[in-house]
Amino acid sequence: MTFIKPRLSFWQIWNMNFGFFGIQYSFGLQQTNMSPIYSYLGAEESSLPLLWLAGPITGLIIQPIIGAMSDKTYGRFGRRKPYFLVGAILCSLCLLFMPFSQTLWMAAGLLWILDAGNNIAMEPYRAFISDKLPNTQLSLGFLMQSFFCGLGITLANFTPTIFEWTGIEGQMASGIPYRTVVAFLIGAVASIVTIGYSVATTPEYPLSDEEIAKIKASATGWLAHFREIVDAFKEMPQTMRQLAVMKLFQWFAMFCYWQYVTKTISQAIFGTKDPNSDAFRQADLITSQINGFYNIVTFSSAFVLVWFAKKFGAKWVHFVCLILAGIAMLTIPQIHEKELLYAPMVGFGIAWASIMSMPYEMLAGSIPAERTGVYMGIFNMFIVIPMMIQILFTWLTYDSLLGGNPANVLRMGGVCMLCAAVAVTFVKVVKTDGNETSVTGFGGGH
Repeated sequence: MTFIKPRLSFWQIWNMNFGFFGIQYSFGLQQTNMSPIYSYLGAEESSLPLLWLAGPITGLIIQPIIGAMSDKTYGRFGRRKPYFLVGAILCSLCLLFMPFSQTLWMAAGLLWILDAGNNIAMEPYRAFISDKLPNTQLSLGFLMQSFFCGLGITLANFTPTIFEWTGIEGQMASGIPYRTVVAFLIGAVASIVTIGYSVATTPEYPLSDEEIAKIKASATGWLAHFREIVDAFKEMPQTMRQLAVMKLFQWFAMFCYWQYVTKTISQAIFGTKDPNSDAFRQADLITSQINGFYNIVTFSSAFVLVWFAKKFGAKWVHFVCLILAGIAMLTIPQIHEKELLYAPMVGFGIAWASIMSMPYEMLAGSIPAERTGVYMGIFNMFIVIPMMIQILFTWLTYDSLLGGNPANVLRMGGVCMLCAAVAVTFVKVVKTDGNETSVTGFGGGH
């Protein structure tokens, strides 16, 4: 039979994406706190990129495999939701133990498992949007994820500042501030509670008998999943290949920001990069504040971008947003007053809303419905591969080409953002007719 995906209400789309809040709260804690935590535990400045290697490698391995597995999953618990729950449990446990790390390698090991959990939960979330929503609501679905992304990371970044205001001071023997410890404990609760809410309130469309029979008839096991990924690579749509070039520059730049913004601010405003100094702890707090601010901009602008995307197209909205991000990254190292840092963060926050949504909207119309999970997993590989390139390049050139200066890493990131803006202009977006999507069977085309 032919099933027309029904339009969902605003609050139904809200509920299905609420779990994204917990996932992004976890990412927010990582983005702002991992470099300082590594520094407190004695990491060398030039080794910071290598210690961030956990995310890219786990994403490279896990995301396409989880995507292929979820495409072939069926049963009473649904297709995507079992992965949400497994990922949430892993995230919560790692967030619980992370601030109590006693050694550098304990923190690095926990980050590997934490990133694995985040990837297991997040990859099916992208496919979940395509499963549930008709083409006319894809913009709203992906931008709702941007909203929760901004909200989650905002609260993750502002939590240490809030506890600073309430008088929580001091640090553990490792040097990790108590405010950071409490923020991670809150993140452990948020991860499992928000994903649990989405799972409880959002049913998946059941598969038809024909679709279940097709899954049963297909090969299973790790080798079959690997072959599915290889075949999907060979048959990759042109739009996806073109977006991969844009994402190479885009995510290279984002990792430059996350790794070295605290060091850059500490050097530019306080004249020191010493992680044992009070000035560095103040720079750590400032990073939390400006990251929280740009994520306020993110969730505030997410729904405005829906209108712009419908009027001008996701491609040209993303082009403008990437230029704003590039200008912001080039500007930050030149700022020597804390208050002035908020100006470039406006453009950076708008760009982050676009980064978390527009590429997925550009992609959605070009991929076959029966391979949504595996292609979303592969698409996320185009996030982690640039990160791995950035890690190795920065590690090898930090003291030579980049002069041992964290500000130069941010400047390099700014140039890459502008290159990403140029690259997105070459993307050919597959047009849809704007009508509800017709799919075979009663399972969102899977």
